[in-house]
Amino acid sequence: MVEVVSSNLTVTTNLNKFELCMLYNKKMKKILQIILLSFGLIGCSSIELEPVSSSADETQRILSLGLTHEENLIEASKLKSFHTISVVTGQLNKIRDEKIQAEVELAESKKFSDMVIVSDNNSNFIGPKIFESIKKGILIGDIELIDYHLSGIKDQNGGFLKHQLNLSITYTSDSRRNYFSANLCDAWNSCDLDQSDIILGSEIVSGCTSTSCKYKQLMTLDLQDDFLKNNMENGFRMRFNSKKATNKVTISSAYIKGYLKIAK
Repeated sequence: MVEVVSSNLTVTTNLNKFELCMLYNKKMKKILQIILLSFGLIGCSSIELEPVSSSADETQRILSLGLTHEENLIEASKLKSFHTISVVTGQLNKIRDEKIQAEVELAESKKFSDMVIVSDNNSNFIGPKIFESIKKGILIGDIELIDYHLSGIKDQNGGFLKHQLNLSITYTSDSRRNYFSANLCDAWNSCDLDQSDIILGSEIVSGCTSTSCKYKQLMTLDLQDDFLKNNMENGFRMRFNSKKATNKVTISSAYIKGYLKIAK
């Protein structure tokens, strides 16, 4: 009976020692992890991080070198990451395209300005006509001819300018159209903005048959000087409305810039 008790006490004592050893090892492991983490944080705090250049910064840096576009692209290909190379290359191409477009528009605006007719002691201005041919039906003769231009009159007393968009439409129909208004179109070609009354001018009727006649109708739309100046960069589009049909005309940015260079 005494031997059994002694054996049980021995087993129990050995188990307590084992548990103490396991607990000690766990605590020492945690202490070691904390010490290593502390050294790691101290080491990180001593590292000076270099600033990362953005794609915009890299683009401006390359442009400042004064190279050709092809040489700019070679410089962009030397950047470290594929993503940065792709973005910077795209920005360089966009800047190149915008520069080309600006040069083309400048040449176009000069062409239009050279064609503006000035009269009456620099008080009357007539811009160049733009001609368009529009297919309206399935037959060969279903074609409408339109031409349009800007004109302006300067008040000699106040010095302010009054402009007009002049439109001529030639079409064949069984009856004349009753044009009555014009709407400004937005960037998405939806023409429901700022409806304005138009002024109907002369009308020429010719070539009548038993079913139709050829009509040529003239009309004008008054435009403010501020309206043209506000649309110099993007141009504008107008839709002229009749009960039977509509017609759209586009005045480009280059046309407005060239016209206003003279009409001032």
